[in-house]
Amino acid sequence: MRHAPSIVPPDRLDRTIYLVLEDFGARAGCSWRETDEQDTDVETIIRDLLSGQYAYPVRIVAFNAIEGWSRDATSEIADELCSARHGPHRDHAGLAGLHRGKRDPHVRYPIGAASPGSCLSMARLTPAEQIDLVDRP
Repeated sequence: MRHAPSIVPPDRLDRTIYLVLEDFGARAGCSWRETDEQDTDVETIIRDLLSGQYAYPVRIVAFNAIEGWSRDATSEIADELCSARHGPHRDHAGLAGLHRGKRDPHVRYPIGAASPGSCLSMARLTPAEQIDLVDRP
């Protein structure tokens, strides 16, 4: 049987893509932010976090569709933010400008901090507690 080639150019997917889950509060809940394809690299995500594009980031996921893996990158990005905040970043030349003094003071830290009554209230429960909560009348 012949295998049809993918209609998506492989070079567009053969890279690490980062997406941010943001908490929009109790009424709206959490949602993966709509992100332009060209803005899903680590440098852009960090710049957007530092500039206040995300008010309450909850989780950051990295994945590579071609290689077939995904992982929670929240701690990795939080470490990058701390490095960017406390001096020139040494690992990524593209982040050299992200240092103390250029950081937006209105960005809310840390990543994963929840607003009261948010979707994270559910996320902090065990699976059994979540089922009990959903099944309540």
